[in-house]
Amino acid sequence: MILMVASGAYATVVLGRLNSSSTAIRHRFQQRTRILDQIRSQIYLSGTYVRDFLLAPETSGASAQRERLKMAQRDADAALEDYEKDLGPQEKVAFRELNSEIRAYWQVLGRTLDWTPEQRNARRDAFFYEELVPRRTAMLQVADRVGDLNEMELDRGEDAFSRDFDRFRFGSVLTLSLMIVAGLAVTGVTVAYLLRLEREAQLRLEESARSQADLKELSAKLLRVQEEERRAISRELHDEVGQSVSAIVMETDSLLDFEHAPDVRSRLEAVHTLATRTVDETRNMSLLLRPSMLDDLGLVPALEWQARDAARRTGLRVRVDAAEMADGLPEEHKTCIYRIVQESLNNAARHAQASAVQVVVRAQSDEVTVSVRDDGCGFDTTLTRGLGLLGMGERVHRLGGAFHILSKPGRGTEVQAALPVTIFGKEATNGHNTHSAS
Repeated sequence: MILMVASGAYATVVLGRLNSSSTAIRHRFQQRTRILDQIRSQIYLSGTYVRDFLLAPETSGASAQRERLKMAQRDADAALEDYEKDLGPQEKVAFRELNSEIRAYWQVLGRTLDWTPEQRNARRDAFFYEELVPRRTAMLQVADRVGDLNEMELDRGEDAFSRDFDRFRFGSVLTLSLMIVAGLAVTGVTVAYLLRLEREAQLRLEESARSQADLKELSAKLLRVQEEERRAISRELHDEVGQSVSAIVMETDSLLDFEHAPDVRSRLEAVHTLATRTVDETRNMSLLLRPSMLDDLGLVPALEWQARDAARRTGLRVRVDAAEMADGLPEEHKTCIYRIVQESLNNAARHAQASAVQVVVRAQSDEVTVSVRDDGCGFDTTLTRGLGLLGMGERVHRLGGAFHILSKPGRGTEVQAALPVTIFGKEATNGHNTHSAS
C-alpha cells in the first residue's frame, strides 16, 4: 500500500511536470515563431514603404511613408528585444548576425529619408535593386536560419521531454515490479501464516474433538455407572432390606395371633404398622431408582407402571400409547426412554400444574420416537432450561438422537425425542398397547 501511494503521488507529480514542460515548450516555440513572422512582416513592409517613398512625387506623400517606415522599425526593434529575452546558447550567434543585418538595413533605409526629390528620382532604381532587395533577401535568410534554430530548440525540448517520459516510464515499471514483488512476498507470508494458523486451528479442533469425545465417553460411562448403581441399590433394597422388613411384618403378624397384655399388643401393632409402611417405602424407592420390570418385563410394562404410580402420587391423568417393541430395543435406548418419561411426568406434576399427560412411543424401521405432552401452563424455552431438561437432551444426544422441547406460556409443553435404531434383536410388532391411569 505504501508503494502504491508513493507510486501514485510520484506519477501525479511527474505527469504534471511533463505536461507543464510540454506546454511551455510548445508555447515558447509558437511565441518565437510569431515574433519571427512579425520581424519578417516588418522587413517586407519596410521595403514597400521605402519603394513608395522613393516613388512619391510629393513631399507630403514622402512624409507619410517616412512615418510608416519609422513605425515598422520600432515594431521590428521591439520584436527583436522580445526574441532576445529567451535565447538558447546555439541561437545567440545567428541572432547577433540577424540583429546586425537588420540594424545595417535600417541604417541604409535611413539614408534615403534625407534624399531630395531629385536624388530620389536619380538614385531609386539603383538603390532598390542593388541595396534594398539584396539586403532584404539576406536578412530574410538569416531570419530563416533563426527559425530553423527555433525548430531545433523545439526538437531538443521534445527530446528532453521524451527522455523525461522514458525515465518516468522506467520508474513506473520499476515501481510496479517492486509492488508485484512486494505483493507476492506479502501474499506468500500471508499464505504461510494462514496455513500455520490453519494447522494450529486443526490441531486445536482435533484436540477439542478428542476432548469432546472423551467427555461424551465419560458422560456415557457415568450414566452407565449411575444406572448400574441404581440397579444394584434397587435390587439390594428389594432383595435384602425389603425381604428383611417383610419378615418383620410376618413375624409381628404371627405374634399378634397370640394373647398379649394390652400394652404389649399395642407395641406389636405399632411395630407391625411401621414395618408395613417401611416395606411400602422400600418398594417405592426401589421402583423409583430402577423398576425391576424394566429389566424383567421390558419398556412398555415399565412405562405403564410409571403412569399408574404418577397418577397415584400426583393425581395426573396419564395416558400411555406405546408400540410393542418386545426385547429388540437396546438396553440404553430403553433406559433413555424411561428416564425421559419419568422426568417429564415429574416436571408436569411439579412445575407445569398440568392435569393430563399423554405419552406416545413409536417404533419404526430405523428409529424410536418419544413424545410426552401435558396441558400445563407452559414456559418460554429461550429463557428457561432446567437441569432435568439438559439431562434428557444429553442422554438423547449421546445416543445420536434429536431432542426438542415445544412449549409456549399457557399452551402446555411437549417433549420430543427421536433415537436412531439400526438393528433390532426382534422385529417390532405393529400392534399398539394403550393404557390409561388416573
